[in-house]
Amino acid sequence: MLFIKLIAVYTLLGAIFVGLSSQDSYAQLSELLDTTGTKVFSSGWGTIGQAGLLLFAGLSGGLSQQLTDVQQIYSALILLLTWLTTVWLLRSILAGKRPTIRDGLYNAGSPIVSTGIVLLALIVQLLPGILALIVASSAASTSLYESGFMAMIVTILAGLFVVLSAYWSVATFIALIVVTLPGMYPLRALRTAGDIAIGRRVRLLLRLLWMIVLSALVWFAIVLIMIILVRGLSIPLPWINSIPIIPIVMSIMSSVVVVWSASYIYVLYRKVVEDDAQPA
Repeated sequence: MLFIKLIAVYTLLGAIFVGLSSQDSYAQLSELLDTTGTKVFSSGWGTIGQAGLLLFAGLSGGLSQQLTDVQQIYSALILLLTWLTTVWLLRSILAGKRPTIRDGLYNAGSPIVSTGIVLLALIVQLLPGILALIVASSAASTSLYESGFMAMIVTILAGLFVVLSAYWSVATFIALIVVTLPGMYPLRALRTAGDIAIGRRVRLLLRLLWMIVLSALVWFAIVLIMIILVRGLSIPLPWINSIPIIPIVMSIMSSVVVVWSASYIYVLYRKVVEDDAQPA
């Protein structure tokens, strides 16, 4: 119940200060699929295919307005505060206390600057892999991939950069938890997390990949199911298209993913710290 309240609070803050996806764009695209989608999706998978297109439009920004600089700052602050509040509440619960959501909201924000610096370090570490994927995808659309040798070289190099970024960033994910400790500074948190990850990077990387894949699958599944339900209900109840149900669900699920990820990484950090076995 405590974390449900947390998700509700930060979803509401996100809706107020950042905004939701455009319901008008969703309704227009949904109407377009209703009129033309039957020609494209004529099989039994038609409803799922149309819902998938709507979901893809939401993920690619087709349903979202361009965020202003102020909205981007608010979005980053809400992300950090959601993370910090989740970690603070978990730490208090595992210490045998009974915190309230008010306690978390008022007390969790003190290391926000330090956490922001560690988050920037994580983004820098992920940049080589992201840029490699962008270059590889751009090369695939040119004549460069017509040569099997060049295609192999580009793919191998892109894969190496992705692996490097993933391996490099493992300790920084742990540092996002370490930096929330009282009196902890960003560089010290990065060094401490690096020491914790020694000999455990591969295991930690596999756990983090599992978390990311599971979070993405659950997010996609729930939003896709809601799109199918809303489209089904919009036939007997056309007024339902005026209610921003899908944008609200997408915003809620984004908050759920942040809370789940923070909880998972915190529990993983605690298990590693309490593990008396020699690192493998």
